[in-house]
Amino acid sequence: MASSTATSSQPERPPRPNLAFRQLRGRRSPAEFAALVRRAAREIGERVSCDARYIGRVEAGEIRCPNYAYERVFLHMFPGRTLTDLGFAPRSSVRGRAARTGPAAPGATAAPGARTAGAEPGGAPGESRAASAPYDRKDPAGPHEPNEPPPRSRQRSNRGDHHEKDPLNHEESDVLRRAFMTGGGATVAAATLAPLGLNTAATAAERPLRRAGTSEAAALEEAVRRIRLLDDRHGADGLYRRAAAPLRAAYALLDAGATRQTTADRLHSGAGELAISVGWLAHDSGRFDDARSHYAEALATARMTGDPGLEAHAFCNTAFLARDTGRPREAVRAAQAAQRAARPLGSARLMSLLALREAGGWAGLADRTGCEQALARAQAFFERGHADADPEWMSFYGEAELEGLEAQCWSTLGDWRRAARHARRAARLQDPHFTRNIALYTAELADDLAREGRPDEAAEAGLRVLALLDQVQSSRIQTMLAGTARVLLPHRRASGVSEFLDRHASVPRSGRA
Repeated sequence: MASSTATSSQPERPPRPNLAFRQLRGRRSPAEFAALVRRAAREIGERVSCDARYIGRVEAGEIRCPNYAYERVFLHMFPGRTLTDLGFAPRSSVRGRAARTGPAAPGATAAPGARTAGAEPGGAPGESRAASAPYDRKDPAGPHEPNEPPPRSRQRSNRGDHHEKDPLNHEESDVLRRAFMTGGGATVAAATLAPLGLNTAATAAERPLRRAGTSEAAALEEAVRRIRLLDDRHGADGLYRRAAAPLRAAYALLDAGATRQTTADRLHSGAGELAISVGWLAHDSGRFDDARSHYAEALATARMTGDPGLEAHAFCNTAFLARDTGRPREAVRAAQAAQRAARPLGSARLMSLLALREAGGWAGLADRTGCEQALARAQAFFERGHADADPEWMSFYGEAELEGLEAQCWSTLGDWRRAARHARRAARLQDPHFTRNIALYTAELADDLAREGRPDEAAEAGLRVLALLDQVQSSRIQTMLAGTARVLLPHRRASGVSEFLDRHASVPRSGRA
């Protein structure tokens, strides 16, 4: 049995690009290839939250050897090849950072014969149980600047890579990883955000004022990523209150200063993105004034630091909020401001999404011509495909979202038949990972069908949404269903309508958690 205290004696080495893996990606964008990885994982019953950033880290050589889940997925995708064939280092060459020994809590003792974290029956030394083994591993890389991890630190993917260097170089990061391995839903959100070097239990006066390093910047970026993943699956209602306090702590980090200018830039960008993410949770759960405040905070951060990407994102969400709150002219102007900020960034997909935000505003103004022109621009930009400049936060934006947003435009204009056609396509095209969006598009479809005068089909779609509400908590979706139910009330005798109305009436309304 391998010792749980063994550490690697290998010195820190700069990563070598993984050219073999890059060649396998071919002409696909990192985001498109990440989607293929997620699809392959589902085929074999694995769950990995692979995104464009993970693919980029693999190709840059930052992930020298994937964890076992990713290994199974990659070998399934490329049968007959080994990890070495895929450009990874042998597992034996990157192992050796086993967990520290010691009790899990004061006074705890190990049971006689208990397994160490460094070995598993039938597994290789150094592989720990994903659900229970501690991840507080010693870093063998030698001395480094206080509050700074060793050079080339990386964030972990959702499942984590057991053989990467740990950017959250303190015990709080271990709490995060264990919580995400074993928890779920809003409970996970609380565990995600509180320990990430963003301690929300203490007041500002009680927190020690120390300059932030890259571990805090990485923690902030990871918090944003976790919120987005949870929202994709579960919706906003259970997450908002738990996410607001870490946002205040993130801005406290900015006040404390940073060890380097590059770290300060990451902190500002991370705090701005966190403000947008928290704003979206407020937006989707019907707290529109809170959402407006958070978006404005992100916009101010972007303007202060000269960050056009963050500015475009803040204006994008502001436009969406304005449309949803009956201010269509503001939606148009905010979307146009977002496009001016985004134009130098070189992301056609971002410009496509922003054109759709503008189209939504024109639809709200009942300007069919302006809406159609913006929709045409959105389609033209979308057809240019992905680019390396596409922001990470746009992982949700694909053909399904394009169809879904166009459906909303036609619905606003009162063209129910065309709206239903696009909503149906959106629900069919959506990646299963985005459970919330599947529910959203299907709710849009149900409402469009009901208003078009097809109550039986509307009820069928509505029942599909109700079946997802045990996984998704979104006030937006519940509001849409309530509107559909009101439209269907006079058609209770139509096939399936009575069942939909009865089941809808029995569903508890989500509170503002």
